[in-house]
Amino acid sequence: MTDKIVVLTTCDSEQQATRIARHLVEERLAACVNIISRATSVYRWKGKIESAEEWLLIVKSRRELVPDLRAALEKLHSYEIPELITISIDDGAAAYLAWLDDELKAAE
Repeated sequence: MTDKIVVLTTCDSEQQATRIARHLVEERLAACVNIISRATSVYRWKGKIESAEEWLLIVKSRRELVPDLRAALEKLHSYEIPELITISIDDGAAAYLAWLDDELKAAE
């Protein structure tokens, strides 16, 4: 088990996805963010089944940065309730995991 995580979130536009991704990398809250375009989401919102075209962000980070990631998403995101799901990275290529550490904000 590592302290590395993948965070999933979605945005309603490519512009918002790019803005959030760049901010997370600039602030060293993410080492890398993949933006997957035009996913169709089907969900229940306020009692109605909705569907929307969204952009999926796959954020590579470290567990201790989740509070800062959450705060950044809540500040930058247009959604009333932004998605933030973390998935633990159990193992990975040693060189890649080391690169993540090098690119992320230092542990406090």
